[in-house]
Amino acid sequence: MTTTQGLTEGLDDLPFNVFAKACPSRGTLEHVTGRWGGLALGALYEGSLRFNELRRRVDGVSEKMLSQTLQALERDGLVHREAQPTNPPRVDYELTPLGRDVAERLLALIHCVEGSMEQVLAARERYDSARA
Repeated sequence: MTTTQGLTEGLDDLPFNVFAKACPSRGTLEHVTGRWGGLALGALYEGSLRFNELRRRVDGVSEKMLSQTLQALERDGLVHREAQPTNPPRVDYELTPLGRDVAERLLALIHCVEGSMEQVLAARERYDSARA
């Protein structure tokens, strides 16, 4: 049995199975782990942010992509959007309880990756040297 088989064994019995093409959990996983979703969730874990504060925190994201990402995360119940009736309008974003749970797990992965970067960079160098 391969490692992947061991991890996926028994998943057919679950009501949702991200490995099944038509499962709606796959879309949520894509929203959470996509290029900007994970960064937005991680930034919001620190607390409520206005749109432009979040955009500055997630360096490199365009206004359009951040807006689309936040809409997807809001639709999935991970982010709460609150528009204040002020002039100019003020919109705040914060994690829902489900979003906080997901963000905690995601931040553990982020910290693992950040803490392993010396090994990753060394592996890249070995790989690139072997192919040069």
